[in-house]
Amino acid sequence: MSACLIVSTYPPRKCGIATFARDLRDNLIKHPPQVLVAAMEDPYQSHNYPGEVILTIQQENIGDYTACAAWANREPDLDIVIIQHEYGIFGGPNGEYILKLVQHLRKPYLLVTHTVLPHPSANQHRVLSTMASSAAGVICMTRRARKLLSAVYGVSRERTVVVPHGVPVFVKKNRNTIKERHLLSHRTIITTFGLIGPGKGLEIGIKALSRLVEEHPQVLYLIAGATHPVLLRSEGERYRESIEQLVRDLKLEEHVWFDNRFLTDEELGEYLYMTDIYLSPYPNMDQAVSGTLAFAVGSGRAIVSTPYEYAQEVLSGGRGLLAREASAQGLAELMDLILRNPALKQELEASASALGRSLTWPSVAALYHKITSEILEDRVDLSCRP
Repeated sequence: MSACLIVSTYPPRKCGIATFARDLRDNLIKHPPQVLVAAMEDPYQSHNYPGEVILTIQQENIGDYTACAAWANREPDLDIVIIQHEYGIFGGPNGEYILKLVQHLRKPYLLVTHTVLPHPSANQHRVLSTMASSAAGVICMTRRARKLLSAVYGVSRERTVVVPHGVPVFVKKNRNTIKERHLLSHRTIITTFGLIGPGKGLEIGIKALSRLVEEHPQVLYLIAGATHPVLLRSEGERYRESIEQLVRDLKLEEHVWFDNRFLTDEELGEYLYMTDIYLSPYPNMDQAVSGTLAFAVGSGRAIVSTPYEYAQEVLSGGRGLLAREASAQGLAELMDLILRNPALKQELEASASALGRSLTWPSVAALYHKITSEILEDRVDLSCRP
């Protein structure tokens, strides 16, 4: 393979898929092919992209999608395109403009599905099923998503493969040393991180915390991350202000710490290794993928979560504790169980760490490289994959 092109949002744009695409690119270049990027450009803000971004696609300019396909078709050294699919990053209703790119593309493409809805609208179904039908291969990140692709979208299992969400190779750090550096040696740290918005379920996490502080006055809930840029444009900091008010109403000011920044992987690693319990309180049970939960597993944390789809799959087999429903009471009971039982905490951390080693980006990128190589060798046999 000479070169591949990733179509995705890309840093410095603040977006979870942008971070995913950068990490994939940075690890794919350790293999023979050159990796270029076509960056989906924010309609409200332009970005200063790094050198690997050779063209941009204005999200709402339908002509840019066909122009990208034409460029790819002309490039003699470009062998394959990798499209990161999430409805919200492409233009048109349900991101349907991306269909213009694939309809004009004459190079094989690998479709990476970040959201596989169990109950899509008619247009959401059309967009994803159309893309999948002409793709050379389809990647999903859980076995559940693979079943949905087959049952709901009509994608044959032979053309799909489960490749886990990658996580950085974090430099392991001593929890007590990090706490001392942050003057938190006396605190037990519960953490949730990621771009902030209603889908994070932070109000559920804060209400769960309120049920713990009487018995565990040393707990501190670290909520790390900037407000999602799309939400920030549409309604400003209304959601963050509502959860800050909830903290005040519940008199938890001494037990909640907000770090309102978009964090680097190094900063996330620092916070994760300081963490005693990672809390994932998502309210949407259909949540198919969570990069933040994958990061928590990758760093070997004791995890408590609501029972959304991705959490059920990743935390099975004792790799974390799942509440029966997305309730503050259920989350509080599980966190209390860990806080009262240091041996359970160590057991959960060891189980998460064992899985986390297989999720590192070098391992995941190697799978991508193998799949794209098989596609180009015209001997794709994905049916034997997990």
